[in-house]
Amino acid sequence: MRLHVINPNTSTAMSEKIAIAAERASRQAQIVTLTSRHGPASLESHFDEALAVPGLLEQVDLIQREGGSDGILVACFGDPGVLAARELADAPVFGIAEAAMRTAAALGTRFSVVTTLGRTLPIIERVVRESGLERACSRLRACEIPVASLECTDDESRGRLLDECRRALDEDGIDTLVLGCAGMADLTEWISAELRVPVIDGVAAGVQLLEGLAHLGLRPAKRFDRAAPPPKPVQGAFAALARR
Repeated sequence: MRLHVINPNTSTAMSEKIAIAAERASRQAQIVTLTSRHGPASLESHFDEALAVPGLLEQVDLIQREGGSDGILVACFGDPGVLAARELADAPVFGIAEAAMRTAAALGTRFSVVTTLGRTLPIIERVVRESGLERACSRLRACEIPVASLECTDDESRGRLLDECRRALDEDGIDTLVLGCAGMADLTEWISAELRVPVIDGVAAGVQLLEGLAHLGLRPAKRFDRAAPPPKPVQGAFAALARR
């Protein structure tokens, strides 16, 4: 079994952290972690996401051309480009936000998400809505830590994150927490031990969901908007993506 984890930003330091989390979560898969060659160093806006999607799709296309995959995980909490990746890929595709929130909903009654910057909350709200998880999600919170700061988390950032998680437990009526950034993947065990509740990282949750689907031998539906995109002329730097 081979799973591909794609970091849709261009930070190799973030990819290294993601790879460690993915490999720790896997029980039987070969994990291949890829970094986008195009786009911003971190994704913290709609603009950043739009710039990141072509590079993400390039990686999905390369996976398809080089023998395919048993599952693909998009390791950014806004789940950028996931719907388009599902059209290109023959394997199941998850984003870490949907994977984490579905796992949290299975483990508890209600969850809150604690993420990086407040400006990204509408992006996560869209994922909650499109995943049908509004009833299980109590609140979306931000601790105002830039994504780049999580490449090497210092004591101040850890403290701010823990404080926001504690406020979520005190105020939101929840029993489960979701950490809303791939760069927080190494903090779940520490926060869970401090607060004594399940704390979900989307990288680990996504790997486990994909392993389970692969073990069952299930492949994604390829009808309607999951079917391959219709062929048509495409101009510019990413025209090769249309030559399938």
